[in-house]
Amino acid sequence: MMGTLAGVLASKKIPTHTDRYRAEVEGDIENVEGVLKITRIRVHYILQVHRGKVEEARQSMDEYLHRCPAAQSVIGCIDLQHTMSIREMAEST
Repeated sequence: MMGTLAGVLASKKIPTHTDRYRAEVEGDIENVEGVLKITRIRVHYILQVHRGKVEEARQSMDEYLHRCPAAQSVIGCIDLQHTMSIREMAEST
């Protein structure tokens, strides 16, 4: 998922260097009728962008999920939640 989002961001000229882009991921495993199942995955992306790129980053977040093979493989089986914190960098570096 992180790689697919990085590809969408790259298409909008938003760099995803490791010092600017990361994800925090949590999941829930529950007993469903005697079988342990992953029932929920929460992904929170943290991104720093150049000035003026915040809206494009938000658009990328809205677009990437339907392109992501991993997400498309589990949607309908696992509740997938994704959020993003975007911080605009003071200067272009």
